[in-house]
Parts: sequence; C-alpha cells; structure tokens
Amino acid sequence: MASNTEFIAPVDITAEKVTRSIFTLFRKHGCSSYIGEAVTQQEHAIQCAMLARKQGYSEEVILGAFLHDIGHMVGIDQGFERMVTGDIVLGSADHEKVGEQFLKELGFPESVTSIVRGHVTAKRYLVFKYQDYYNRLSEASKMTLVHQGGPMSKSEAEEFEKQPQFKAILKMREWDEAAKDTSMKMDSLPFYEEMCQRVLEKHIQL
Repeated sequence: MASNTEFIAPVDITAEKVTRSIFTLFRKHGCSSYIGEAVTQQEHAIQCAMLARKQGYSEEVILGAFLHDIGHMVGIDQGFERMVTGDIVLGSADHEKVGEQFLKELGFPESVTSIVRGHVTAKRYLVFKYQDYYNRLSEASKMTLVHQGGPMSKSEAEEFEKQPQFKAILKMREWDEAAKDTSMKMDSLPFYEEMCQRVLEKHIQL
C-alpha cells in the first residue's frame, strides 16, 4: 500500500490542466459513499461549498470548502492507507494532510489549502474547547476523531487560535457537519469546475 505522501502531481501545471485533473477525480470517485454517511463524496463537497457561498465567503474559501475532502479521493485513486474501526472503513488516513499537500503541489494558494488542512484540526479544537461538541458529532465523525488524534491539548489549541484563517476554518467545521442532507437541491459540478479554474488562473504562474 502506498505512503500517504507519495502521490504524483503533473509536471506541466496550468490552471486548465490542474482543474481537469481535480475534476477527473470527482468524476471517478465522487459517487463513492462519504465515510459512513448517507451522502456521496461529491454531494458532501457541493453542500459544503453551497453553505460557504450562502454565508458570503470568498471564492478561495468556497473552493476550500468544496475541496476539503479531496485527500479521500486521492487516497482511493492511489491506494493509500485507510482508517479502519472494526470492519468499518472510514476513508483515507491523514486525508487533510494529503489533500493540503496535493493541492499545494498543483499551485493552489494557502487561502484554499489552509481550509483543507484545517477542517480536521478544527474538529479536534472544538471537542477540546466545548464539552457538548463531541455529542453533536455524527457516529462516523466520532470514529474518525480517534484516528485523527482526539481532542487537542491546551497548547495545541492556543497555537491553532493564531491561524490567519481561524474563523473561516471553524466555519468549515460547521459546514462539514451540516453537509449531509439527502434532500438538498444542489449546484452542478461544472459550477465549481469553472470556479476552480478562475481561482487557479489568479495564482498559478504560467
């Protein structure tokens, strides 16, 4: 089984090629189930992005919300180690780190990648900070928390609070937990494909 950091990124990076490679992953693996929930990976991603849009966030944050679980799809595609509890497979291990590194190597700005990396960190922070937060997590989210390091320590929480996008990352956690609605009417995948290319065109050096 491959290491969770040994994926291969394209050498000739352009906004168009990167966007195509990202959305090829969605078209190949987006219909897979979202780790123990009733929605698919793609449905969960779109719902997170829609919640960010509704609250008036920038396209970079919206795209970060859409791509926050891209590490799961990279893991499926490249055979990375999975998180397993009993006989339940909960997605790719360290998917937030995989997703962050994958996107950085493709030219995505930190305003996108910090949302991807931070969504797991935020869960650990909120479980540490608020006694009732753990009880509000879904069963699948409680199981993944064990693999993700459990609640933060006080020193970890204090360091996390210094993050430049701290407030947006906490919002990402809120969207992550809410984006599991089987009845929601959703935006189309091409809507976010176009957004992805727009964001990349501003940041990739051609």
